Amino acid sequence: MPLPTPDHDALAAVAAGYGLGLSAAEVDEYAPVVAGLLGSWDVVAELYEADAPAVPERPWSRPEAADNPYNAWYVRTSITESSTGPLAGRTVAVKDNTAVAGVPMTNGSMAVEGFVPSTDATIVRRLLDAGATIAGKAVCEDLCFSGAGITASTGHVENPWDRTRHAGGSSGGSGALVAGGLVDMATGGDQGGSIRIPASDCGLVGHKPTWGLVPYTGAFPIEATIDHVGPITRTVTDAALMLSVIAGRDGNDPRQPADLQVQDYLGALGAGARGLRVGVVREGFGLAGSEPETDESVRAAVSALADAGMTVSEVSVPWHLHGPRIWDVIATEGATAQMIDTYGYGLNWKGLYDPEVMDHYGRRWTEDGSRFPETVNLVLLAGKYGLDTTHGRHYAMARNLAPKLAAAYDAALAEVDVLVMPTLPMRATERPGPDARPPEILGCALEMLANTSPFDVTGHPACSVPAPLADGLPVGMMLVGRQFDDATVLRAAHAYEQAVGGFPAPASATAAV
Repeated sequence: MPLPTPDHDALAAVAAGYGLGLSAAEVDEYAPVVAGLLGSWDVVAELYEADAPAVPERPWSRPEAADNPYNAWYVRTSITESSTGPLAGRTVAVKDNTAVAGVPMTNGSMAVEGFVPSTDATIVRRLLDAGATIAGKAVCEDLCFSGAGITASTGHVENPWDRTRHAGGSSGGSGALVAGGLVDMATGGDQGGSIRIPASDCGLVGHKPTWGLVPYTGAFPIEATIDHVGPITRTVTDAALMLSVIAGRDGNDPRQPADLQVQDYLGALGAGARGLRVGVVREGFGLAGSEPETDESVRAAVSALADAGMTVSEVSVPWHLHGPRIWDVIATEGATAQMIDTYGYGLNWKGLYDPEVMDHYGRRWTEDGSRFPETVNLVLLAGKYGLDTTHGRHYAMARNLAPKLAAAYDAALAEVDVLVMPTLPMRATERPGPDARPPEILGCALEMLANTSPFDVTGHPACSVPAPLADGLPVGMMLVGRQFDDATVLRAAHAYEQAVGGFPAPASATAAV
């Protein structure tokens, strides 16, 4: 469809919005030049659409409530394209922020509802080529901006360990489906902890890869400098297996370095605990909001690391306490500018865009901003105020501080192989009631980010594994490693899993189908 030629009122509104001070006569003088320039928009559209892929036909269905335990499925599918490969016979749930061609994608939001992608995300294509069966799309938080599984347009996701509690977010559906035994593994996305949070809350393994190791192509962005995708599984072996399938350059994601090298993640697991040095980060414990039970559980898990033969010492990283504040500015102003004001993908980077989702989502949210959840309202109120008041100065300062934060962890990692701390300060809390007001919803959605969010800023690999249960509820221990040394993180996590004899499952879990 050709771009409509703007009339006088449309151009006058643009001029007024920027305070250009143009008179009505001057607007009219610009009008034919603007119209001529906009002719290039039509040429670009014709060139692009001549080669644009068609949406394939793939069967899918919305599950009935009786067939949707934990309210964790958005849609069900059964897509298999290869009977061979390392994931042959394995079922995978794909987080609903990630494109499966021909299958609806909402990113948890009414603002995206009705969109059907034409192309598989890179990680989906790699999973299918490896023999996996895509069993459906897992519910995620509205625009993925929550850590509690309580803002999706389809309703709360329930935790298989205690259905009155949230399953974590924003990949809560992925966590509930894996913990409940409904799939073998799932994909997650992580901008503030959204792989590791549901892994911790649901008693699973969640690995946030090094930033840039796994291509983000085809996943709905929040903020390019903190976007990650990765595996959520029941075992470390499965996490390493999935990572080995989805890691590596795809040539379409500028987050990925040109000289990226993929490690042997499965092979590294066999090296065991011998020689590994673990640094327990003092600042990761005793945080505001920390539960004593959570800290005690992780201390017990650290003892198991020592019993397994690792050398354990305490380290101090004072900058860790600054990490969440730096993340606040980047995630808030950055998401306002990219996820909202420039329709998800943003501008000014050399990557593969999805023009269709940008247009679909942009039209829907600009028609009705009331579709946004409380968490996004908060981001916009604070983020737009900050941008309009200091014109990106604080975002720029936060991004300039990010290397200092990374250097503080790197200094500790020069003395040890992995850093350890609680994944979250607390166990999964009860879901807010139907009459909950914004402060309660926001508290539940954002209360758990203190230890996870700094590593989205720095990009270090971080894996959550189950520590001992506390009063019957899961607790996560997070292991963090050097940039692009995901293999050592998984090796340490696997040695711990072997030492404790595997990880428990909730009583409600069923055999994966």
